[in-house]
Amino acid sequence: MQTALYISVLIISSCGLVYELLAGTIASYLLGETVTQFSLIIGTYLFSMGVGSWLSKYVEKDLIPKFLEIELAIGLVGGFSAAILYLSFGQIRFFQVPLFLLVILVGILVGLEIPVLLRILKKELQFKELVSRVLSLDYVGALLASILFPIFFAPKLGLIRTSFLFGILNAGVALWGTWALPLKYSRMILLRAQSVIVLTLLVLGFSFSDLITYYSEETLYTDEIILSKQSQFQRIIVTRWKNEIRLFLNGHLQFSSRDEYRYHETLVHPAILAHPSPKNVLVLGGGDGLAVREILKHEGVQKITLVDLDPAVTGLFADHTVLKELNEGSLKNPKVTVINTDAFVWLEESGETFDVVIIDFPDPSNFSLGKLYTTAFFHVLKRRMNETSVLEIQSTSPLFARSSYWCIEKTISSLGFQTLPLHVYVPSFGEWGFVLAGQKPIRFREKYPEHLRFLNAEELKSIQTFPSDMSKVPVEINRLDNQALVRYYDREWNRILD
Repeated sequence: MQTALYISVLIISSCGLVYELLAGTIASYLLGETVTQFSLIIGTYLFSMGVGSWLSKYVEKDLIPKFLEIELAIGLVGGFSAAILYLSFGQIRFFQVPLFLLVILVGILVGLEIPVLLRILKKELQFKELVSRVLSLDYVGALLASILFPIFFAPKLGLIRTSFLFGILNAGVALWGTWALPLKYSRMILLRAQSVIVLTLLVLGFSFSDLITYYSEETLYTDEIILSKQSQFQRIIVTRWKNEIRLFLNGHLQFSSRDEYRYHETLVHPAILAHPSPKNVLVLGGGDGLAVREILKHEGVQKITLVDLDPAVTGLFADHTVLKELNEGSLKNPKVTVINTDAFVWLEESGETFDVVIIDFPDPSNFSLGKLYTTAFFHVLKRRMNETSVLEIQSTSPLFARSSYWCIEKTISSLGFQTLPLHVYVPSFGEWGFVLAGQKPIRFREKYPEHLRFLNAEELKSIQTFPSDMSKVPVEINRLDNQALVRYYDREWNRILD
């Protein structure tokens, strides 16, 4: 009996944590990946576990059957949680209601189980031995879940299938428990029937996960989905409406083919034109190859190194017929070397210097991304640059996230760079900002490449002028130990989204 209950502890803790990781991940996909969102979900889950532990005192009789019934309830609720959240997002106005109801319900059920299990085992072990074994297994289960969820389950199975799989684990343990634990015959038969019903529902859900995913994404995206892929790092969706192609990563629009040229011409050409003779260019992020496409318009550039974390993105934009048309086959150009790794780590290990650095990271919506905008990152980057080198970085919207934008500018300038703030209107996003920087005053060459659709000498001059509602504001420098930028970003974009 002890072995069965100890295995149950591992399953309970791992499944409970996975359900909350799923809820947090889905919420960040659908509502915006913010620190507040994830923090609220985890905090609510832990509080709900406390409520469940308090409620356990009212479970007085038939502890083993009730323990198994709770296990089944966790499997049923948790197993269907991801599907419910995805399907409800497009149908319910206040999505946070089902989100937090599921988080609370799973938390209460998990909080109920551990105290009940302790009471079942108290007659067989001394108190100190009982607590040490159960709690140590509880934490081991949580560790296993936290490691395997981002490395294996989410990228390999997808969120909905992962949810059903862990529900099956819960229900399977409950069914096994009807043989491994002492039960009255009538109660055993009833629990086995319940377990079989729950398992059947979860297996059916697992089998139809692709259909559920397809239907839920169809309700989320108004245009036809032409590509859907889960990578190790993110959910990749490409949609099409007539001649317009859109890329979404984790539910967030990355570009529209109708107006991306405004963004990428502004991201690339000012930096190239600010260097007297650029030969060697580094691109950090930008796995879609659109920035590389613009760089290749400058014939003097001899070498381009693209460092992007996700090989699934660079692979799709190198080989997919529709996507490689957008970047004009730039990722297969002999001048281009693609490296799939963490940009921060790669910069620390590289000994190469570059004339121009183009940085196209995602917005600093969490601490993992925020580190790429800190003084620590730019200090490492500065070692890969010489006195004439220049960098340009996308810097979120100076209109919607004004403090965030000027925080990036101040952080770069704090390391001795001379900065030139830029902004451009991109219809799909609104006003968007960039920071151009070098160790010498910025001076532009006058020879522009051919076939630019937006940028010219007049436009380059106009995008340097900021109106009053986007002008500079007092901000902190973004450091690794304070991540001020993430706090600014979280507050400002939450205000816009609300």
